[in-house]
Amino acid sequence: MVDKPQSGEILGVPYNFDRPSVGRMLSSYFQPGKGMLVKKPFGVGYTLNLASWRSWVVLLVAGVLLWQEQKGRKGAESDDEDGPVEVVVDDD
Repeated sequence: MVDKPQSGEILGVPYNFDRPSVGRMLSSYFQPGKGMLVKKPFGVGYTLNLASWRSWVVLLVAGVLLWQEQKGRKGAESDDEDGPVEVVVDDD
């Protein structure tokens, strides 16, 4: 039986199923001089390079959006006391 390759690319998307070491995990998420996206240490695709300031902007924006969503859910729960709303549609 032929051994399948543990790492490579399919249609330009990298994959790596080798057992990751701690050193490889740490070095893959922090690569100064590289772009915002780097190959994942395990799995398929790319991940954020924490050495890039652009990655921190993406994380900050995602955190703010998540915070606003959670805040919106709590506000919607307090609006339940208004009761049902009737909507009338006039077909002319």
